[in-house]
Formats: sequence, structure tokens, C-alpha cells
Amino acid sequence: MNTQPIQKYCPLALFILLCSIPWLLTDQGYAIRVLTLLLLFAAMAQSWNIVGGLANQISLGHAAFFGIGAYASTILLIRFNLSPWLGILVAMILAGLTGGLLSLPTMKLRGHYFALATLAFGEVMRAIANTWSSVTGGPVGISVPFSPNAGLGMMQFKSTIPYYFMMLAALTITTFIFWKISHSKLGYELRAVKANVDSAEVIGIDTTRTKIIASVISAALMGACGVLYAQFNFFFDPDSAFSLVGISIRVALICIIGGIGTVFGPLIGACFLLPLEEIFNAFLSGKGAGYSQLAYGVILIGIILLEPRGLTTLFKQAVQRIKA
Repeated sequence: MNTQPIQKYCPLALFILLCSIPWLLTDQGYAIRVLTLLLLFAAMAQSWNIVGGLANQISLGHAAFFGIGAYASTILLIRFNLSPWLGILVAMILAGLTGGLLSLPTMKLRGHYFALATLAFGEVMRAIANTWSSVTGGPVGISVPFSPNAGLGMMQFKSTIPYYFMMLAALTITTFIFWKISHSKLGYELRAVKANVDSAEVIGIDTTRTKIIASVISAALMGACGVLYAQFNFFFDPDSAFSLVGISIRVALICIIGGIGTVFGPLIGACFLLPLEEIFNAFLSGKGAGYSQLAYGVILIGIILLEPRGLTTLFKQAVQRIKA
């Protein structure tokens, strides 16, 4: 059986399905909000996937770029009434430059040393945001001024549905960028770096330049996601915008569970992890402290032990068994 036509039109069918979901839901309150956040986290995970998946640079500090984006656009909106659409451009430039500067002293680090260095950077950014109260609002947080009639120009809507399509657009763009990179010269160079850095240098690849380019792109996309989150949530503080567990570790887990380095891994991981969190919080949080987190952790460990390459590989294996 020739599966090429199916594989060719599968992304289009998935995109049409995602576009149709808001009109198929009877509950357009809580459910659509969860789905909107799901798409946002899938886009964030896809941004992380560029360095974590293609180059195997396991970053635990991507919350820094996310927070930079959220604060940059919100401060510009409050102080200069600058549209968040322009704020996205500023956020991407600032986050990208920060990602490039962070790459310079950390590119020679590998494995857990690189992960710890990026983790420390994320925590430093959180501490700066907490202490620089005159700009960031400090621990009190910062609110996005809401105008009911602002509309598309200021990225503010009364309904959640427009935000859903904004997050869907963000996921589509980040996925397309990841796909283009993975099939480009840069993608092959990143895979060579992932396989063996020393061997990549021997065959003439400038590994430092390759890693910096990937880091800048990944950080810039993460900064844009921070802007979208700020406009959707209308309030954030340093502990949520620069959260180690809520942002950095979560986006890494989404990729690892879904399938690190794959095109659809972040979406599959987000579709699995975020609803699972909501279900456990709803049904187990009232049973006792820590029950929902324990059950959540056990399932994650079980999946990693069953198939370290993630749910994408499990799905492919299941399809192959059905064909056989």
C-alpha cells in the first residue's frame, strides 16, 4: 500500500481539523481556553525543538526568552502605547540577541553542564525581574491594560476564539520554520553536531556558528510566544514568566514525550501532557496533597521507559503493526 499521498495530505487535514475545533465545541469557555494554551505550549516546544531536538542542546533556560518577550511588549504597550504586533518584533530582536549572547560563553559546554548553565541564566533573569520593580513591577507583577474595543490592532478580544487562532498561527509558523531548518543545510549541520561535535568540526562545520544561529532563531520564536501569552493572560509576574518548572522544563518535557527532534512531536506531546495535567488536577487534587503530581509523574516515567523516543515513535510502530 502506497502511504505517500496520506503522509502528504496529513498536515493539511490536521490543520483543517484544528481550525474546525472551536466551531465543534459546545463549551467555548474552559475547553477553548485549555486548547488555546495547548497550542501556545506546542509552539513554545517547537521553538525549543530547534536547539534541543536538532542539536541536542538541552536548554533549561528558555523561560528567560519567554519572559523577555512578555515584559518587552507589555512595557512598550503601557509606556508608549505601542501595538503588541510591533512589540512582537521588538521582543524577537531582544530575545534573539540575548540567545546569541548567551551562546557565546556556553557553546563549548555539553550535556548536563550546558543544561545547568542555561538553567542558571533563567534564574538570574527571574531574580532581575523580581528586583527591578520600577520597570517590571517586581513580585507584584504587571497587568496588560485591557480595552474592550481595542480589537485586532492591539491584539485584544472579548472572546477566546481569536486568541485560539492566533496560537494556531504561531504553531503553524514555528512548525514551518522547524521543518525548513531541518531540511536545510543548517539542519544537516545541527544533526552532525548532535551526532558528534568533534567529527562535525573535522569535516569542516563551524559548530560555534551553527549553534549560535539555531539559538538565536529558537530564542526569538520563544520571545514571540511570550508576547502572545501576555496578551492572552493579561497578567504575569516574574515567577510565572520566568518559571523553571512551568515554562523551561515543561516545554522540554513536551518535546521529549512527544518525540524530540520530530516535526509533530511538540504538538503530540502538548496534546498528551496538558489535558493530562488538567484531568489529574480536577480529579485528584482534592484527594490529597501531591496525588495529582504523583500520578502525572508515574505516567511520564512509564512512557519514557516504554519508548524513550516518545509518542511519535510509538504511533509509527503501531501503524507498522497494523499494516503487517
